[in-house]
Amino acid sequence: MNVDWLIVGAGFTGATLAERLASQRGERVLLVDQRGHIAGNAYDEHNEHDLLIHLYGPHIFHTNSDKVWTYLSQFTAWRPYQHHVLGVIDGIQVPIPFNLNSLYALFGPQQAARLEDALVARYGFGVKVPILKLRESGSDDLQFLADFIYRNVFLNYTLKQWGLRPEELDASVTGRVPVYISRDNRYFQDTYQAMPAQGYTRMFRRMLDHSNIKVMLNTRYDEIAPSVTAGRVIYTGPIDEYFGFRHGALPYRSLHFDFDTRHVEHVQTVGTVNYPNDYAFTRMTEQKYLSGQRAPVTTMITEYPQPYVRGHNDPYYPVPTDANRALYDRYARDAEAIADRVIFAGRLADYRYYNMDQACARALSLFEQIAAGHPV
Repeated sequence: MNVDWLIVGAGFTGATLAERLASQRGERVLLVDQRGHIAGNAYDEHNEHDLLIHLYGPHIFHTNSDKVWTYLSQFTAWRPYQHHVLGVIDGIQVPIPFNLNSLYALFGPQQAARLEDALVARYGFGVKVPILKLRESGSDDLQFLADFIYRNVFLNYTLKQWGLRPEELDASVTGRVPVYISRDNRYFQDTYQAMPAQGYTRMFRRMLDHSNIKVMLNTRYDEIAPSVTAGRVIYTGPIDEYFGFRHGALPYRSLHFDFDTRHVEHVQTVGTVNYPNDYAFTRMTEQKYLSGQRAPVTTMITEYPQPYVRGHNDPYYPVPTDANRALYDRYARDAEAIADRVIFAGRLADYRYYNMDQACARALSLFEQIAAGHPV
């Protein structure tokens, strides 16, 4: 088979590049994925109760990028949705990220007011403060609050999610869910917050519905590569796997999901409830909040973090530590040596956590470089 591009992985990165190369440059693209479906971890499908389920955990779309929003809007209508998360702290459900409403839910009014005044005086209102930065405040009141939040919101959740303490991870991890000096209970504050009206899979089908794109599922790259002649390869899988683990395996975290359909209209009052200190799982998500469906039954998804074991589960999250970044850099140098033939991009290829909009933005940027003839 002769094609202009062989793209490995049908998630956001691969599908976006396939669509752009096919529709804007008229080039022939073979898109392969070792799974039996497109859309990567954003894949969704209707279960036996006709509820739209995210098989790889909740995926809530949010972005501040006009470019990404405009691009994806070609392939889907949107249902406005603003995600809310509660965390169970000392038996009380409070908003996550921890904010001023969380503060008043957990402390008496006088103490909460004093702590609020201290937060606003030090950082200002409407500011997001990473927990490790808050722990360096120096103020007695803020030190007390920082230690409380660290111990009750971050520490055990991080240990469950990553198998590491917050201090052992890159600051980008703890910075993802900061302390929010605000009364805004939304999990995200992005300009655009919505869900594809008919689901992610339907959106991906429209992206890939082009005569220049051929999709092959249940197909591994190493199986197909000898029989394909391609002008260039875009590889979105694990970079260490591509190079045969020559420098050692990069660590990842994986997830196990339990799905439970209950014959009630709702179980939770919001989409997701976090359990930082109790149980082996980290959170439970009620899928109907994400899809906006109405039904007499509801499906819950419970997440259990676990180590990634190649061949037994899927790699979800690169583990961002200094040592792992140094190991990745060795593979990145290998990738530079073959950059004229293979482009590495995506969460697993870049060994970096991307939100969906970030993965799409990276793909759009790569396409612009390719179209302009710039080195990639």
